Amino acid sequence: MSGLVNALVIVAVVVLVVARQFRTRRVSTDRRWWIVPAVLAVVALREPGLIDSHHRTEAILLIGAEVVIGLAVGAAWAWTTRMWAEPDGTVWSRSTKAGAAVWGVGIALRLGLFGVGALLGVRQDSSALLLALAATLLVRSGLLLWRSHSLRPAVGQDAAYGGGVPQAAWKERV
Repeated sequence: MSGLVNALVIVAVVVLVVARQFRTRRVSTDRRWWIVPAVLAVVALREPGLIDSHHRTEAILLIGAEVVIGLAVGAAWAWTTRMWAEPDGTVWSRSTKAGAAVWGVGIALRLGLFGVGALLGVRQDSSALLLALAATLLVRSGLLLWRSHSLRPAVGQDAAYGGGVPQAAWKERV
């Protein structure tokens, strides 16, 4: 794919993912949570210009930093997501304002890396950004799935006010 197509794919995926995460959504426990990040990673790794041949070491370090930032943003985004379980056992999630701040910091860090690469003269392709986005989505989805397994459903509407406290059993007198 060309750089323009990669950029459009990145923008489309980011807009779709971010817009969906700021709405209340049911956390799916299906086993295909890793497919979208895997497809993004394959698309990124298939690009021939991923590593600048004239600045191999610098390009590899920049890609490594990009992926590390992607992993950190994914983890921070997952931990700032509000999650809860309904009485029927379904788990729901919604991103918070802190999640939006995490995205802002991640974008700023990536722009900083792009600037460092430009100063070093490294030719940078959108494939590194696509690879980092795949890492972000993979870590976030995996952590949300892991967190969802530890949630227990509320035992009633007023569980926060003592409604979930077990009461003594009624004793019948014979």
